[in-house]
Amino acid sequence: MADYKLPSSSAFISLATEERLAIIRHLFERSAALEGLILPALSRVTSYGELIAHSREVLLNLASESENDLTKREILLDILAAHPRLGARKIDSAHSVAEQASLQGEAEALAALNKEYEEKFPGLRYVVFVNGRPRDVIMANMRTRIVRGDYELETVEAANAMCDIALDRAKKLGAKLV
Repeated sequence: MADYKLPSSSAFISLATEERLAIIRHLFERSAALEGLILPALSRVTSYGELIAHSREVLLNLASESENDLTKREILLDILAAHPRLGARKIDSAHSVAEQASLQGEAEALAALNKEYEEKFPGLRYVVFVNGRPRDVIMANMRTRIVRGDYELETVEAANAMCDIALDRAKKLGAKLV
């Protein structure tokens, strides 16, 4: 992760598919569904900011359409499930491990909150842009969202959080956003 540097956005058009997938996998958690939705955009966008804005639009459209379309709901839930649970012991993404470092030491409390969240919102995974915020702030946010109980708003919040995380990762990997 630390050694990887995103290629310049001017190189998008000439990259092989596997190189394009590597970009997506560094910016977002690994999800075949998400990769399939945003991979074609890499030949049309001119910056990482534009790529992530396009991804946000795709995810938000999917969230709004999924309310009445079970196939789209399944796709959205599959994409959101790619994110590790907060405080999980096993996290495949080195990016997520670093991002969740401030949450260490709260495994039991986070496991209980994750369980409560997933019971309140069946099929959803709690996704938030941690950004080094202290665990009590993140846990309070999770509690607020559970109490609010708005499933559709949760899908929107998760989609936006995924893209906020991607923007932060792009910056950390040396990308120019414009």
